This record gives sequence, structure tokens and C-alpha cells, in this order.
Amino acid sequence: MSARKLAPFRADHVGSLLRPPALLTARAAHAEGRLGDDELRAAEDDAIRDAVAMQESVGLQSATDGEFRRTSWHMDFLYQLDGVSSSKDSSVEVAFRNASGNLTFASMSLVIDRRIGLSTTIFGSAFETLASTVTSAVPKLTIPSPSMLHYRLGGAPVHEGGPYSDPDEFWADLAAAYREEISRLYALGVRYLQLDDTSLAYLNDPAQRDSMAARGEDADHMHERYVDTINAALAGRPDDLRVTTHMCRGNYRSSWAAEGGYDHVAEKVFGGLAVDGFFCEYDDARSGDFSPLRYVPRGDQQVVLGLVTTKSGELESPDELKRRIAEASKVVPLEQLCLSPQCGFSSTVEGNELSYEQEVAKLELIVSVAQDVWG
Repeated sequence: MSARKLAPFRADHVGSLLRPPALLTARAAHAEGRLGDDELRAAEDDAIRDAVAMQESVGLQSATDGEFRRTSWHMDFLYQLDGVSSSKDSSVEVAFRNASGNLTFASMSLVIDRRIGLSTTIFGSAFETLASTVTSAVPKLTIPSPSMLHYRLGGAPVHEGGPYSDPDEFWADLAAAYREEISRLYALGVRYLQLDDTSLAYLNDPAQRDSMAARGEDADHMHERYVDTINAALAGRPDDLRVTTHMCRGNYRSSWAAEGGYDHVAEKVFGGLAVDGFFCEYDDARSGDFSPLRYVPRGDQQVVLGLVTTKSGELESPDELKRRIAEASKVVPLEQLCLSPQCGFSSTVEGNELSYEQEVAKLELIVSVAQDVWG
């Protein structure tokens, strides 16, 4: 079986990478007013060049900028949509947990103060820098899916005094803004786009559905609305634009927010989401088994198995990875499978608890195992 020429690739990765110390130092200096905007961008450019060189040197066919210009994988994007602003009076707290206990990620609340739209090509400049930096890899851009705006609102989009009186208008505007963003990104040369989405994974967790229901939403069916909105955002996309989604259960300082397999959303997501590939977390027991993948149609859609954890530096056994790929191939044909880490290495600027050397070793392992399995 030959290597894939279209994204997603047999050996791929989700997107974010550990921020190098020099970049963290530059960001801190910028935040304190000791470093100007141009100097910060120069530090980011240097770090991105090194990150791209690393990705190409380990043999990856795609490369990201590590999300080095962002503080958060999604909030930096969502705040740039027209109609979205942050509330300094309230915050959204997400409870995370790991083997050591619990911790909380908090950010300012999102507020919809006028109708959703798009004036600026979000991350357009960042992509142009990435595209000018790669030499052999396909430049890959990651953005949050439309679902994330709704999930992070902390309340229904229709409320007294707000710009929307009909929820259908909110979803239509959101899809239209994303269609425009995707069109603009394509014009800049984006051919590999990933829509990162925690909501579709979170909603498999009964505790997450209970939380959504408590705010008056139809939690049992919200994933259907999310899939329909994503499909509307992707409607009419060019044939040569490859789009994937990554469904994550939370990734903050080596911790997670949700548990459970993909069973609750599987039929609608795997059977109806119009993407070219699904990046799925499968690095531990709380991720569930491969049976929900039975809804993936036979054909070109790929399932990228996130079997290599980014939450610790311990290196997986190549034989164990091959065994699990073989197990998954009983549900989805081997030619529709790929391999990746379970998530990014640094979904927020803080990063996960592993070293740069361990990060590189895990990417090298993925490439090596993919070559053994698929050639």
C-alpha cells in the first residue's frame, strides 16, 4: 500500500507544538511592554521556521506553524469574528482533570453583541508566512469549527436584548461567516484545512450533556445542529481543498475535560459530516473502542487514529500501535486509516508536560510506524 498523496496523510499530526523557551520569553516581554509588535513577530517567525524544519526532517508530509502566534487554539480565532466580543465582567471556566487531580481553565466570556459576520481573513497572514516557510510539506492550517462559538457562549444565542430573535438566523450567519473565511483562505493558497472541535467529543459525555441541558439547550440533539452547520459552512468548497476535523476531549496542561467513546454522536458525525478525514482520540481507555467507526462510509474518507498520547512523554511501543491499527482495521478498511498523536502538544500557550525531545520522538515514531504499516 503506497503513501497517500492527499491529506490527511498516513503519518500526520493535529497542529499545535510546544512553544520554545525563547518564544515564551518574547511573549512575556511583549505582554509587559518591553518588546514591540515587530520584535515579537520576528521571534515568532524564527520559531516557526525551526518548527517547520523539524516537521519536515522527521518525514511528515504536512506542517503547521505550531499555532505559535496563538494563546489558545480557538479563542484567538473566535474573538475576530464580527459580532463577537469578550466580556470583562464574566468568565467561562472549564474543569479539567488528570492523574494528579483537578484544575481549571478560565477565559473571558464570549458575547454576541451584533450579527455574526467576517470582515478580516482570520489567520490569513499566519498562513502566508507558513506557506512561504515550508519546502517539502503541505502547509496545514487549523481553525476552530463553527460549533465552538456556540459551545463557548455559555448560554443560548437568542436572548433578550441580543441581535438574534430566531436561532436559525444565528446558525445561518455563523455558517455564512465560515464559508466566507474558507473562501478567503483558499484564495490565499490553503489546500489543507482542519476544523478543530471539542464539542462533538464533549457531547458524548453525559455530564457535558447535563451541563448543556441545564442552560436550556437540546443537548441530546445538539450534535446534529453542529454537523449541519459545519456542512453548510463547507458547502461549495473547491474539490482540491482537503478538510479534516479533530474531535478532542480537552487538552490543557496534560489534562482532559470529557470522557467516553464517540457512540452518542457517531451515526450523525461519521455518517454525515462532509469532511475528508476524522482525527479521533484513541490514546487511552476513556476514549472508548473503535466500534463507533462503523458509521464511516466506505470510500476515500480517512480516520486518523490518535493512538500516540501528547499528555505524557512516555513513548509508545511500535508493536502495540500496530496491534491497535490492526484492531481498528476490523471496523474500517486499512486503506482508510492513518496515524497521528491524539491531540496537539500545546493547545494553549502553556503546553503539555513533556519535553521538546519527547515531542520529536513521538512524531518520528508515528512516521516510522506508518511506513511499516502502509509503506
